[in-house]
Amino acid sequence: MRVEDIDIAYDDEGDGIPVVLVHGHPFNRSMWRPQVERLRSRYRVIAPDLRGFGETPVRSGSLPWTAFADDLIGLLDRLGLERVVLCGLSMGGQVVMEVHRAHPSRVRALVLADTFPEGETVAGRELRHGMAARVLREGMGGYADEVLDKMLSPRNVVALPAVAEHVLGMMRGTSPVGAAVAWRARAERPDYVDSLSRATVPVLVVVGEEDEYTPVAVAERMHAAIPGSALAVIPGAGHLPNLERPDAFSDAVERFLAGV
Repeated sequence: MRVEDIDIAYDDEGDGIPVVLVHGHPFNRSMWRPQVERLRSRYRVIAPDLRGFGETPVRSGSLPWTAFADDLIGLLDRLGLERVVLCGLSMGGQVVMEVHRAHPSRVRALVLADTFPEGETVAGRELRHGMAARVLREGMGGYADEVLDKMLSPRNVVALPAVAEHVLGMMRGTSPVGAAVAWRARAERPDYVDSLSRATVPVLVVVGEEDEYTPVAVAERMHAAIPGSALAVIPGAGHLPNLERPDAFSDAVERFLAGV
């Protein structure tokens, strides 16, 4: 669907309360396939490719961080959706936090999975800019190989070969330009602790028990900062519990949505 200057690719299945699933970096909307198939019998499930990922192009070498949230709002406008449940994982969780900060009236509830609300540190900015330069220089292959056993629990890389292949394929298939643009934009994101602490909508925090990028302690801290929020820790999963333990992840989301 045309939104502003780009065509946003997305899946839109089912009927009922709209639930928008926002993927992480450097992935695409196919990471949500187990949740789309599970939730579409009771909800309208929308899973877009963010700008520069999957089948959604990126038109320039730089973007403001707010562009990703603006794209989601533009998509909701084109679909005629006023208020939605927003579910985001990792970078997708931070995009969801930006929508909540800038457009709170559009948010019916939040699911924040394997993500963190704090703004970037100086070291973090340098790291993200360095990774952007690296993939533009070398491509995505080396990076993808290096981080696979951090994206997934190392045991699941072995135990779930089809999942590992899917995750590796998403990372290798991501445009280096899209990945770089997102890393640079993400390095400039604001801190969301204050806006989340004032949230008046239902919030579910989800985390894989073995997540190295956003450990359980980070999720517990975010849960404590958000009044009335719920916390679900997914056993036997790393940074991508929706793929590593899709039934447990979807169970937690469905229980939450039942009360929305």
